[in-house]
Amino acid sequence: MAPPANDAPVLLRLEGINKRFGALTANGDVSLDLRQGEILALLGENGAGKTTLMNILFGHYVADEGQVLVLGPGGALEELEPGSPHAALDAGIGMVHQHFTLAENLSAFDNILLGTEALSAVKSARLPARKKLDELMARSGLTVNLDTRISNLSVGEKQRVEILKALYRDARVLVLDEPTAVLTPQESETLFATLTKLVGDGLGIIFISHKLAEVMASSHRVAVLRGGRKVADLPTEGSSQRELAELMVGHEITETVRVPGSPGGPLLVLTGVAAGHGRDAISDVSLNLRAGEILGIAGVSGNGQTTLARVISGLETVSAGKLMLEGDELGQVSARQMIDIGLARIPEDRHHDGIVGAMTVSENLAIEAIRKPENQRFGMLRFSAMRDRAKGLIKAYDIRCQSEASPARLLSGGNIQKIVLARTLETEPKVVLAAQPSRGLDVGATSDVHKRLLAARARGAGVILISEDLDELMRLSDRIAVIHRGHLSQAEPTEDLDRGKLGLRMAGHDGEEAA
Repeated sequence: MAPPANDAPVLLRLEGINKRFGALTANGDVSLDLRQGEILALLGENGAGKTTLMNILFGHYVADEGQVLVLGPGGALEELEPGSPHAALDAGIGMVHQHFTLAENLSAFDNILLGTEALSAVKSARLPARKKLDELMARSGLTVNLDTRISNLSVGEKQRVEILKALYRDARVLVLDEPTAVLTPQESETLFATLTKLVGDGLGIIFISHKLAEVMASSHRVAVLRGGRKVADLPTEGSSQRELAELMVGHEITETVRVPGSPGGPLLVLTGVAAGHGRDAISDVSLNLRAGEILGIAGVSGNGQTTLARVISGLETVSAGKLMLEGDELGQVSARQMIDIGLARIPEDRHHDGIVGAMTVSENLAIEAIRKPENQRFGMLRFSAMRDRAKGLIKAYDIRCQSEASPARLLSGGNIQKIVLARTLETEPKVVLAAQPSRGLDVGATSDVHKRLLAARARGAGVILISEDLDELMRLSDRIAVIHRGHLSQAEPTEDLDRGKLGLRMAGHDGEEAA
């Protein structure tokens, strides 16, 4: 991308930002500029300080030292009031979070207006607001039916509403956190085309992403944080994905490669399964997972993946169809029974379903095997044995924590995922259910997750990989099926597919249209 002009004004400046949480330095003397008409990619490992820095910018946190400056009406940089999201909004700073903050029961129009009018207003200025939004949509290309309820919009449309919310408030700086995490490839292309148009109109954009191909294609400049400090600030042109990845983690990363294998016989078989209610229900779902293979399931969030994972995990009762493991029909089994017969579950929401945040690292590592003799005797927990085992797993899986006694909630997302991997994979399960295993993880943590899944495949386990990341699916899967509106397509060899074909199927087009 062509960079903005050298004389383009600085819209935003962070100067010498320091933020500590106890002994942890989340941000150490970080300085950053954003110019008008520039897209700046912010990279870093999980726990590198990206989110803390953006929370300081938006007023959710107050820096211990340093200041945030924004371009004022007179053309000079002015200090932004610390710790005030209201001041950030008034200064033209908009933020779109990875997990959308929309009221599902309201229309797109009402969501955009929410919070923009005084409670003392006699009536809502809906006609001027509608006119302004129509002009914004025409200028930006962010088209959406404003009268449709959020619950009836696609994921891509919801993201457009979030961006329109910021633009309606006259944002001059837009911060996007993992903007393509839940989009199809086609939706991602549309998003970046829109962002290019917005910066052409003078907007400045910061986007946080772990997808280096997107960073290379869509940014003018890249800033890299490592250990809370800025270690690089360089033009995107002339850099490479490998260089950026190594700057993020501080060492060379070996690319994970799937070697063609020879799958065994049927391991887990679903036939005509129906379960769930509403938009996430599944109907007439059949799949055949073989030993020693990774079966990928692609799909846009909200098309039945969660219900399918819950069925396989024993957390959801089926209303039709049957499940078989190694030729034996399972019937209605509980989550505990599924674990006991050899299922390992890497849940989609690692924070909510993968750990108990108030419990220690060692307790979380033992939680699914708490009834086993190594962890309890005569109903009394063997905490010493649990700690000793945890020390070994912390070393083996490179779980970065102060000690095995640290509360799990204090760990970064990547290290929480390593707890889940260590707890599940060390039992050498027959079936591994991995739902969005690398979502929100940096390149180093993602590489580790991929190596663990391929190792499970190599020893004969069957792996079901549910992911919205097509690069991940293409890299790891032996076969890929697509789930759309609760229906699962026939799995096909990965070599017969490409990103474009999968993306179209994820959007609801059949095989002939995708070909």
